[in-house]
Amino acid sequence: MDDVLLRLIAVIAFGIGAQWIAWRINLPSILLLLLTGIVAGPLTGFMVPDEIFGDLLLPVVSLSVAIILYEGGLSLRLREVRKIGRVVTSLSTVGALVTWLGASAAAWLLFDLPLGLASVLGAVFIVTGPTVVGPMLRHIRPTGRVGPVLKWEGIVTDPIGAVTAVLLFEGLVHPLESVSAGTLHILRIIVLGTVIGAAGAGVFVVLLRYHLLPDFLHNAWSLMLVFVVFGAGQMVQDEVGLLSVTLMGVVLANQRWARIHHIIEFKEDLRVLLISSLFILLAARLDMAHLNAIGWRHIVFVAFLILILRPLTVWVGTLGSSLTTKERVFVACVAPRGIVSAAVASVLALELAERGYEQANLFVPVTFSVIIGTVTVYGLGATYVARALGLSDPNPQGFLILGAHPWARALALMIQSHGVRVRLVDSNRYNIVQARMEGIPVHHGNILAEHELDEVDLSGLGRFLALTPNEDVNARACGQAQEVFGKSNIYQLTEGAADSDSSKLGGRRLFGPEIGFAQIAKLSRQGAGIKATNISEEFTMEDVRSHYGENFIPLLVVAGEGRLEVLSADGRTDARPGETLVSMALSRPDEAATTAN
Repeated sequence: MDDVLLRLIAVIAFGIGAQWIAWRINLPSILLLLLTGIVAGPLTGFMVPDEIFGDLLLPVVSLSVAIILYEGGLSLRLREVRKIGRVVTSLSTVGALVTWLGASAAAWLLFDLPLGLASVLGAVFIVTGPTVVGPMLRHIRPTGRVGPVLKWEGIVTDPIGAVTAVLLFEGLVHPLESVSAGTLHILRIIVLGTVIGAAGAGVFVVLLRYHLLPDFLHNAWSLMLVFVVFGAGQMVQDEVGLLSVTLMGVVLANQRWARIHHIIEFKEDLRVLLISSLFILLAARLDMAHLNAIGWRHIVFVAFLILILRPLTVWVGTLGSSLTTKERVFVACVAPRGIVSAAVASVLALELAERGYEQANLFVPVTFSVIIGTVTVYGLGATYVARALGLSDPNPQGFLILGAHPWARALALMIQSHGVRVRLVDSNRYNIVQARMEGIPVHHGNILAEHELDEVDLSGLGRFLALTPNEDVNARACGQAQEVFGKSNIYQLTEGAADSDSSKLGGRRLFGPEIGFAQIAKLSRQGAGIKATNISEEFTMEDVRSHYGENFIPLLVVAGEGRLEVLSADGRTDARPGETLVSMALSRPDEAATTAN
């Protein structure tokens, strides 16, 4: 086999393998990807990206960054950002400015970089690593507003940091005569990027809206347009391409004329492949001399970012906000850097080195030092900080329920009435609207999509119920939820026989060995409701069954204040005296004396 081909295959195999191992041992995948790249590159010499790609290395990295930023733009829903309030806007503007100034000053002082180079490097660290923050929040499941604030700060600052670095790069390599000329140059880049990105999005929307593309070409056209828009931006003005593809993604995500959900799913899958491969390549490019040069200056720089600059950024960015002191402290303890920082730094370092800026070679080792340091410190410490501040429950009792149909909404309302958190997730917009009107927290989306769980507010939620009529969807959703909730805390409805192969189930069998969606739906159509019945020595579980007969399905047990237990085929199946049974049952004229709703 050709040597270059072997190493290309190894890049993909190492990247995806590192992702899988990181998932198995519950570590941030970036740490393992970096370690793999360093071992394959500078430590063993097995992989030398410059020899594999030659002059194609910069274009390959640039195109990969373009796709990643495009996918990031597709994740940005402006209406959701507005819901978070002023705090995200402030963190993404004033906070980003503080981060840039502080990181630039530290780079200038510690690494003796010229002020222009230091300002470019400082802009790289505006990004807070949304691809790292999402999984971290999913693991911590913080309560209150801190989860959404951190998630959207990462999404918003992703393109802001990249575009700021690009603009500063432009100002460095194409120095202008005056402030007004510089302002006009920046405005020109922004206008050109906006026009080209919007044009690309417009072409794609028209093609989708009027069914001018067959389904099997949707993803291919999307990818092709990313490349065309990026290339067009680069031809008109250097580095406008990155801004163009980001804005193209933002426009597509916020338009209402064409459905793009399937496009988003494809880009998420592609992002995993690109992030895995790109991190391996970028880490493998590190020079042993640069690794050996990582010393006290790098440690001080990382410590400054974590211990001084991040708290200062959050303090300034949240002045006058409604966040509590504890929430502000936690936000100050989460700011890992990720793939966008590494990729943008690598691209700019290559470009600057080609233009004779030799000190730009420091960009990559400094950036990788920051990534390793921030991911390690925040990844290992944020959970303990959240628990110490009372912002994360080590044993959350709430429910994430897949399905927002009528009887699932009724069950959610009953759960809420007992002081337990609940959130419904559904891809059916009508069901979501109805749930919102009834006052139930919801998430509109396809839970089977890659990283969709990262978008859900999981604060206070510790159990997962799959209640859709589709067994395959339930099983697959439970499979994805295992990583978040643990196998013992996920449940699903199924129509299979009681003695069917349980290994085919994604979660524990809900409500009983013979209970399925069809039976519950039938009772619901007949007018059955969700009821809470107090069980006592005088009115036992047997009395309840006798009272309702066949028109009765036990669902949950209220075992104490704020404590709900799920009834399942392999666990509890009834309630004891002193507890409250939550069930679905047809009303009877004489039940008022024995039930409490």
